[in-house]
Amino acid sequence: MMARKPPDIMPTCDVLIIGSGLAAFTTALHLADSRKIILLTKRSLADGASQWAQGGIAAVVSAEDSVDIHVQDTLRAGAGLCDEAATRFVVEQSRAMADWLISLGVPFSQEDHTLHLTREGGHSRRRVLHVQDATGRAIQTVLAKQVMSHPNITVMERHLAIDLITGRAIGGNERQVFGAYALDTVNHQVRTFAAGSTVLATGGAGKVYLYTTNPDTATGDGIAMAWRAGCRVGNMEFIQFHPTCLYHPRAKSFLISEAVRGEGGMLKLPSGERFIAQHDPRGELAPRDIVARAIDFEMKKRGLDHVYLDISHRSAEFILEHFPTIYQRCREFGIDITREPIPVVPAAHYTCGGVATDLDARTDLANLYAVGEVSFTGLHGANRLASNSLLECLVFGRAAARHILAGTPAPSAALPAWDESRVTDADEEVVIAHNWAELRRFMWDYVGIVRTTKRLTRAARRIRLLQEEIDEYYRHFRVSHDLIELRNLVLTADLIVRSALLRHESRGLHYSRDYPDTMPIAGNTVLNPRPDLICPGVCDVPPDAYES
Repeated sequence: MMARKPPDIMPTCDVLIIGSGLAAFTTALHLADSRKIILLTKRSLADGASQWAQGGIAAVVSAEDSVDIHVQDTLRAGAGLCDEAATRFVVEQSRAMADWLISLGVPFSQEDHTLHLTREGGHSRRRVLHVQDATGRAIQTVLAKQVMSHPNITVMERHLAIDLITGRAIGGNERQVFGAYALDTVNHQVRTFAAGSTVLATGGAGKVYLYTTNPDTATGDGIAMAWRAGCRVGNMEFIQFHPTCLYHPRAKSFLISEAVRGEGGMLKLPSGERFIAQHDPRGELAPRDIVARAIDFEMKKRGLDHVYLDISHRSAEFILEHFPTIYQRCREFGIDITREPIPVVPAAHYTCGGVATDLDARTDLANLYAVGEVSFTGLHGANRLASNSLLECLVFGRAAARHILAGTPAPSAALPAWDESRVTDADEEVVIAHNWAELRRFMWDYVGIVRTTKRLTRAARRIRLLQEEIDEYYRHFRVSHDLIELRNLVLTADLIVRSALLRHESRGLHYSRDYPDTMPIAGNTVLNPRPDLICPGVCDVPPDAYES
């Protein structure tokens, strides 16, 4: 299915970065002074999940805080599965990364001429730097200007990556990545991108669920591409459900920040009764998995569509100063949060597992890196501590760049072009829409906040049927934006379900009614598509990992 493409019309670069969130921007900016970069994004530069982040960045900047305290908070939230070395590696660099953002001009909120630090669930100290309640947007705006103005960075919007190109395509080393194929969704052509190094910064897979706080771009693309190329993935069963997504028929996936609870927001039933203390003594400041399960329990017990989050006891001035974005968005739906509670419901929020990497962000395949939510670094364990995700993007983005810069730039190879000579235009694209809807619905029903083996087995059966349909469709018809994303979502869903079926306990974000207890010894769930392809010494995962 491949034809040789002349190298003079093939885009080439030192480093190909796939994604446009904080992980992608950080990696690019740390490389660009000495490497030629192509940055692919499947929509516009501003459409990544980082743009949506409200809370902030957890960093040790206060005299009342310390690296050890932050590490312990992270380990506690991770329910025994965080890798302590990886956690310390990240936390120790938190101050430096915060300083880097400040040096670029990120306008973090201040109070009395010092950084204002907020507190979120699971944190024992105030340590979250933020820009009111729109931290992600503020950071992305600043970094995007740097990316767009750098002469060594070429941004290519409307390019959706399809698959990585390994040595198999050129009769070389299967354990090495040479670039990627991507669909130009404006001209509807597949292009071949050759690169010395390739960085996956594609984010998570929240769109595999019916209700999610994620943008439409979160379709598991990098996880699926890496798996097909031969990389291991780890801990895919740990999907974080954010406890508080705005519940309104016209509101699409709008997150109500953890910081609202951190600043005194109270969870209530329709009667006005508070309930969270019955589930955890930490109340509204318990980790997200506990709060989400408590809300889910109360909703199912009482037949509710939602519960309420009430911050109206704080002054209107305080609310407008700290949560202007949330205030404005709720007002658009007729909700005045200075006077009344916010209707909320849990929603899929963050993929804690992903492509296995080491502390240099290296994957199992040579010259392939994974940074941000797409990766499994050992930081998040069984449950991500709030506001550690942007920090991870920063630390591992810089780590990947440093490793790439430490080596000699690999030459770009002449790669085979995408061959469409044996496919035709799709005749029934409605099949894609129907399969997408079916997948997201049964994943929500069977692989959600509370799971059972029977539900997971049902989901696995349906996924197999969908995979057969989609694989047949993929072989016979030209690729489209929706088909590529659906193919990736179904594969990612399969990895989630397979991982969940392997875990015979309840831990962190994975709660099973059939296995309600937590095992005394923690282990990671690591799936391996090609044991023969692992490159020794390239990527190490914790030694207690078990594989399937």
